[in-house]
Amino acid sequence: MNVRAPNDLGAVDPDVARLVAQEADRRARTIDLIASESEPSAPVLEALGSVFAAKTAEGYPGRRYHRGTEFADEVEQLAIDRAKALFGAGHANVQPSSGVNANLAVYRALLKPGDAVLALQLAHGGHLSHGDPASITGAVYRFEHYGVRADTETIDLDEVRDLALRHRPRLIVTGGSSYPRAIDYAAFAAIAAEVESKLLVDMAHVAGLVAAGELPSPVPHADAVTFTTYKTMLGPHGGVILSTADLARKIDRAIFPGTQGAPDFGRITAKAVCLGIAASDGFRETQRRIRANATALATALAGYGDRLVSGGTDNHMVLVDLRHRGVTGDVAEVALETAAILCNRNVIPFDPGTPDRPSGLRFGTTSPAQRGMGPSEMTEIAALIDKALQAPDPAAVRPRAEALAARFGAGPAQ
Repeated sequence: MNVRAPNDLGAVDPDVARLVAQEADRRARTIDLIASESEPSAPVLEALGSVFAAKTAEGYPGRRYHRGTEFADEVEQLAIDRAKALFGAGHANVQPSSGVNANLAVYRALLKPGDAVLALQLAHGGHLSHGDPASITGAVYRFEHYGVRADTETIDLDEVRDLALRHRPRLIVTGGSSYPRAIDYAAFAAIAAEVESKLLVDMAHVAGLVAAGELPSPVPHADAVTFTTYKTMLGPHGGVILSTADLARKIDRAIFPGTQGAPDFGRITAKAVCLGIAASDGFRETQRRIRANATALATALAGYGDRLVSGGTDNHMVLVDLRHRGVTGDVAEVALETAAILCNRNVIPFDPGTPDRPSGLRFGTTSPAQRGMGPSEMTEIAALIDKALQAPDPAAVRPRAEALAARFGAGPAQ
């Protein structure tokens, strides 16, 4: 007799089923202000866990090293076409397993080990994969770093040009993980052209805002653009590379066989769903709310005496200098988690602290906007943040934060 194994997770593995349920409950009871997180939608999760997750298909549509790929080809091509149409790009590769892998592939496509690269330093809002010594990128390539101006805490374009003229990099990189302002991509393109460099824009954090027209697009100005499909894109974890058509072959070969093997087709399928949703009116409305909420949160926190890095925000991120409160970011993030509010400690420009004990906190407004919260709720959340950071016991704030979370349910509102 052929006895089938149970298909229910609770029956097969009750320990994992319990943890899944506990995580869902935690999310429902928490105000999530982590800038790199979003709420997973049911269609994205369904695609992520679909039968495509079992498919092995090295290569690209029509050029595979495995058989039985006709539907895998179709779903990948669908994701590619949607990415190109959404951002107006000449080429798209949807296989990168992460944003870091996307960046690594662009480096491999455009550089040789030891080549000079110019990028925004991590402490001023950049990313580890932009040549930080802790990253393999800093060991393989010769990175030089520009920063922000001390007076405005915005990118110092004069310094970018001076460093570009001095080092003549093969590649200039802009974009970051904790930079709350819009970036002048045209100015970067002009500097890159002057020194005959390629330009890479890492828009991992702001891709959703760009797709919705809330922020200017780097695509017309850059040779390559990388982004992640979670964060403001509201999809699954994973990366995408956009490039000019003439770089298509180099980019594709840098992913496979250059830096990855068989792609994760469950993830590619979920990316296709995410990219399709991103063309909808509902997505654009969510992105508008994300940005409005960030402005409201920044304004409210400033009203409690918090100093905002760069004086405010143009995107979904608010970076706060905590030094006037006499508390470091590592202590503050724990206090806020105790109060059911999630954010992360973060260095700020010219920080006297360390990455483990920085002077700042980074807030993001993606998850609250997805759940239907608006500027009035951001004002309420700012009050809870202020109270939790002053309270002898931040847990006293938790019931109010949980009640606010409960009012808006779990997961995306639309």
